[in-house]
Amino acid sequence: MKILVAGASGALGRQLVPRLVVNGHEVVGMTRRASKQHAVRDLGATAVTADALDPEEVARVVAEAQPEVIVHQLTALSGSLDIRHFDRDFAMTNRLRTEALDHLLAAGRAVGVRRFVAQSYAGWPFARSGGPVKTEEDPLDPAPAAAMRATLDALRYLERVVTTADWTEGLVLRYGGFYGPGTSLAPGSEQVELVRKRRFPVVGDGGGVWSFIHIEDAAEATVAAVERGGRGIYNIVDDEPAPVAEWLPALADAVGARPPRHVPRWVGRLLAGEAGTVMMTDVRGASNTKAKLELGWRPRHASWREGFARAAA
Repeated sequence: MKILVAGASGALGRQLVPRLVVNGHEVVGMTRRASKQHAVRDLGATAVTADALDPEEVARVVAEAQPEVIVHQLTALSGSLDIRHFDRDFAMTNRLRTEALDHLLAAGRAVGVRRFVAQSYAGWPFARSGGPVKTEEDPLDPAPAAAMRATLDALRYLERVVTTADWTEGLVLRYGGFYGPGTSLAPGSEQVELVRKRRFPVVGDGGGVWSFIHIEDAAEATVAAVERGGRGIYNIVDDEPAPVAEWLPALADAVGARPPRHVPRWVGRLLAGEAGTVMMTDVRGASNTKAKLELGWRPRHASWREGFARAAA
């Protein structure tokens, strides 16, 4: 198949493109900066440049590529994230999840794209009630922290628009927290350095349940979605959702750091705001049962426990 990957030079795009090429697909990699074209070509793709927020540029690139499948992996995240100002730091990514999404969908419809795959998130968005692990059928948070509302609205919009498009087969992949090469939990990253310096504490009881996914496993799941997925939403996470009080000390141990400090919830609110406190104490994890059954996919890094150790090594 001919596949256009928007965001081909990102952390996931760099893992996804060569896997699609190895499987015999013709890949066109879209990136915003011309300086990244060489890197995209090195992955085995035809490189094209377009500003995803410019509808005319997107229409031109898609019309020239004539893809059968579009994969939307566009984000604008740096290694640094200010949890206290969550929506502010995600503002550009949220535009890519809404405005750029609309441009890609319109261009894809014009050329008859038969499958559209888009990136969402399976971390904090679930309702913070009921059991600790959620499926694709469970509701998202009806009352998110104030600093996270715009970002959750963008995710809701993306998921709704993609899965209800009646002219194509729309798939949404809710990835867990990425770790591995090129991610915010890669060796030497800012987040890992905070753990090393004991500046990433466990807040309150550390009961917030997180789901992780190695970046390579996320790419493998995306290949499966491109090749054989059906319309709908899929949680792309490993087999072991875990509370912060469990995974954070394990991460510290994996990177050779002392155990993280523990601070009361009120101190966490002062340090990280409401959003950071919610993520440390209240969020829910995700089940990967549907992705395993319907995509025929299994994460090679079945648990973050072994994955963290291997990534740190």
